[in-house]
Amino acid sequence: QVQLVESGGGLVQAGGSLRLFCTASGRSIGSYTMAWFRQSSGKERELISQTRRDGGGTNYADSVKGRFTISRDDAKNIMYLQMNSLKPDDTAVYYCAATVSYNLDLNRVDFWGQGTQVTVSS
Repeated sequence: QVQLVESGGGLVQAGGSLRLFCTASGRSIGSYTMAWFRQSSGKERELISQTRRDGGGTNYADSVKGRFTISRDDAKNIMYLQMNSLKPDDTAVYYCAATVSYNLDLNRVDFWGQGTQVTVSS
């Protein structure tokens, strides 16, 4: 079992930046594909980026590609999401997730964090 805790959310003006942290405990994240999701009020939860286990690489949703960067430090048991050029449409609760599967999607999440709020003002 792995426990995930997000931090780093907050209020930022459009065009600004935030860095989110997902700190894991209980198990090493090296055995997991990990991802960031977000969910805006009244909307479905959306996969925005994942970083695959065993050096399998990363991918991004079109809505964030070129602006967000996912990374992981398995030795520190932390996953990061660097968010630049933020837009009001990025306002959402951001969730950390992990799966033992190689590829992750909303139906293959084994562990969720509690989420951290990101609000981008115009």
